[in-house]
Amino acid sequence: MTEQDINIQAEEVSEQQKAEEQEQIVRQVAKELNLSPKQVRTTISLLDEGNTIPFIARYRKEMTGELDENQLRGIEERNTYLRGLAERKREVIRIIDEQGKLTKELAESIRQAVKLQEVEDLYRPYRQKRKTRASVAKEKGLEPLAQWLLSQPAKGDPAAEAAAYISEDKGVASAEEALQGAMDIIAEQLADDAKIRVWVRRYTMDHALIVSEAKDTEQESVYEMYYNYRELAKKMPPHRILAINRGEREGVLKIGLEVPPEPVHTFMSKQVIKGASVTAALLQTVIEDAYKRLIAPSIERELRGELTEKAEAQAISIFSANLRSLLLQPPVKGKTVLGVDPAYRTGCKLAVVDDTGKLLEVAVTYPTPPNNKKKEAAAKFHELIDRYGINLICIGNGTASRETEQFVAEVIAERKNQEELAYLIVNEAGASVYSASKLAQEEFPDLDVAERSAASIARRLQDPLAELVKIEPKAIGVGQYQHDVSQKHLDESLKVVVESAVNHVGVDVNTASSALLSYVSGVNATIAKNIVKFREENGKFTSRKMLQKVPRLGAKTFEQCVGFMRIAGGENPLDYTPIHPESYDVVNRLFAELGLTMDQLGTKELADRLAAVNPEELASKLGVGAPTLRDIMDSLVRPGRDPREELPPPIFRKDVLKLEDLVPGMELQGTVRNVIDFGAFVDIGVKNDGLVHISQLSSGYVKHPMDVVSVGDNVTVWVLNVDEKKGRVGLTMRPPGSSEAASAGRS
Repeated sequence: MTEQDINIQAEEVSEQQKAEEQEQIVRQVAKELNLSPKQVRTTISLLDEGNTIPFIARYRKEMTGELDENQLRGIEERNTYLRGLAERKREVIRIIDEQGKLTKELAESIRQAVKLQEVEDLYRPYRQKRKTRASVAKEKGLEPLAQWLLSQPAKGDPAAEAAAYISEDKGVASAEEALQGAMDIIAEQLADDAKIRVWVRRYTMDHALIVSEAKDTEQESVYEMYYNYRELAKKMPPHRILAINRGEREGVLKIGLEVPPEPVHTFMSKQVIKGASVTAALLQTVIEDAYKRLIAPSIERELRGELTEKAEAQAISIFSANLRSLLLQPPVKGKTVLGVDPAYRTGCKLAVVDDTGKLLEVAVTYPTPPNNKKKEAAAKFHELIDRYGINLICIGNGTASRETEQFVAEVIAERKNQEELAYLIVNEAGASVYSASKLAQEEFPDLDVAERSAASIARRLQDPLAELVKIEPKAIGVGQYQHDVSQKHLDESLKVVVESAVNHVGVDVNTASSALLSYVSGVNATIAKNIVKFREENGKFTSRKMLQKVPRLGAKTFEQCVGFMRIAGGENPLDYTPIHPESYDVVNRLFAELGLTMDQLGTKELADRLAAVNPEELASKLGVGAPTLRDIMDSLVRPGRDPREELPPPIFRKDVLKLEDLVPGMELQGTVRNVIDFGAFVDIGVKNDGLVHISQLSSGYVKHPMDVVSVGDNVTVWVLNVDEKKGRVGLTMRPPGSSEAASAGRS
């Protein structure tokens, strides 16, 4: 057999091995996620072919058994992890084999490992280490002495045995030094033992206390509750873990783990000491040294890393859920809006945008301290309201927002003949980031930063999704401790959220910004810019087919994105629906079957006819899957549907509340601004958002606030307590008269 034949055979074996590994991965993922192997296998195959999750979830339902986006992402994440694990196993086996130390048992243990940590534990003794006390002792030739100690002889004198290793050339000056070196070698062996590490890791996780102390007890800080704090590590909630991490990073707190060492010593002794011997006492000393010096610090780092990883995952999950809720807030259409970016010294920047989001005029007024030019400011507001028929005033919630709110309420009160005029506060987080961005400069080259911010605030109300995608997701402050987590993981997770939201709603290809288009399935930033450029140079898209003329938008990208692109008033009415062009023939056959025409798209007659048919039976007749046909029928009934419009609109206000106006028991309508682990912050129209603690969200048990409320929800709340000095308001969503709410109010 030639060398080429041997290489080909090796490649074939490798491919076969990888195929077997992939099938194992399929079975494992299916078991973990409670799915069928076929669903997992098909999904992985679709992903490997370059299909996006939004595309698979919407247009490949028959193939996956109607898996939703969350299930698909679960498969993607586990498949990626397990493929990486398989690759690491192969690498570790190769390295150990090259050292000539691979045994059949060790190779099998590595292959059977189900976590990366297990693989690394098994690899630890064979990893190249930097210079250690043990490696120095080995260089001095003390390994045989270490083996003699581990052999645990019934007779002999360790000191006398060690004296034989005294050597001036090797730097061993005494028997005590030789014994210490041998004990260092054994200590490192114990620290590298996979079985010992697994047990100690589990024991530490179950019994370790997180201990937090102040570096300076006299220093005032937001971390004072952690100045003398202890809690079982595994019971510590994510927000507290991230809080103490931040306190430690800022040099305010000292954090450590407190673990009773005796059970560890006992376990290790049972693994090492076989019975009475002349070396038993020395080995016990080694065990205690190995744990204290080598194992405990390493396991503590691992444990704190694991706790932090879980806390970060929770923080990212909360931020992601809040962001999705914020992005999917219902658009406020048909309103000419006056956006206000409030400020003190530099004045309130104003921007008027029409009902399409087009900027009409910008201005600046000074109704707030230190200028207090309320009369002139009111005149400007009245002038703009009259000139443009403004229906709504939108105020950013930044600096001076409540003073500006008071002023706007007074302006509205003066216009007694204009009943429909109202205002609301919007979250302006990230507006300054957008205003200074290259995109904002391109959109509004003639405006300064604050004027761009005012325009963005107004547009956020008209179409939150279209405006917020222009901002780096993590700059939209709707989370907890988002600045304390892995920014790489945060960015990845938030990108997924924005992508999901954009494709859930769909985009109008003739009005969407490049920022919005870049989140459409299969479209990257370059293609998004090319779409906008093509539109500017050639006029509006009149059909989805025209997208194929856009530079770099190839066949695969077209397949992935086209179903999420909408064209209003185009050549084909179906281009304004979520129906994919690959299903247009199905629509034609459906219309022929029902004796209808395209002119009846979206009519009551069509809806009635479709309501009377059985999708399963009709799907078989039309040669299409039932899930796809159900989606097609729904799209035909509501061709221009925006799923956000089914949500309740935001709360519009005409007057303003002050903190001193609030009394316990007062009923208010509010908007949820942020949801965190311990409750929800609700805007009730006073300077600071009120807190509804998790215990006050419902009369029943609440596992997590997100099970009850989401960002943007309009909720009825009752005032529990008011702390005017700190500007804090406690709220409840429990109906009045509930014993729990009453007792909380009294407290």
